[in-house]
Amino acid sequence: MLHTQHPSAIVDPGAQIGEGSRVWHFVHVCSGAIIGKGVSLGQNVFVGNKVSIGDHCKIQNNVSVYDNVTLEEGVFCGPSMVFTNVYNPRSLIERKSEYRDTLVRRGATLGANCTIVCGVTIGEYAFIGAGAVVNKNVPAYALMVGVPARQIGWMSEYGEQLELPLSGEGEAACIHSSAHYVLAAGCVTKKEVKS
Repeated sequence: MLHTQHPSAIVDPGAQIGEGSRVWHFVHVCSGAIIGKGVSLGQNVFVGNKVSIGDHCKIQNNVSVYDNVTLEEGVFCGPSMVFTNVYNPRSLIERKSEYRDTLVRRGATLGANCTIVCGVTIGEYAFIGAGAVVNKNVPAYALMVGVPARQIGWMSEYGEQLELPLSGEGEAACIHSSAHYVLAAGCVTKKEVKS
């Protein structure tokens, strides 16, 4: 076993868990799940069959990662945040054939108690504030808060708010990493600095 697993955790046969990953108390990983290297699954996490979790993701306590959710490398899922996979569920109507794909790109943060409505893409290094409800696609590096979530700014890869306007053009540096970011045509990109 290349990962560590608490005795109370259930990992169904067939599940793939990468080297150095940690599976904490009362976790259930279904047989079809694919989990990368160095992943942390906190207490009471559920991982469905049709789920892919990239290397170095951190899934905090009480998160259920349902079928059709893909997390790229380095995604942070805060405590008790929520994924969905059916847009209009009813207990008496079977809708498993209507699952919608949800994609969370590299390095994104999903704050505690936020809800990600199925069928959206969260851009790389986006930051979803605690308690927000995301019901549409989120641009890379966007800072989103509220119900429904709305963009209030931009975040660096380090996790600091950038001094950039919401639209138009601009350039800003992260106060901690000194990395530079450029806003143009409604998109933020990290500027490569030649040494």
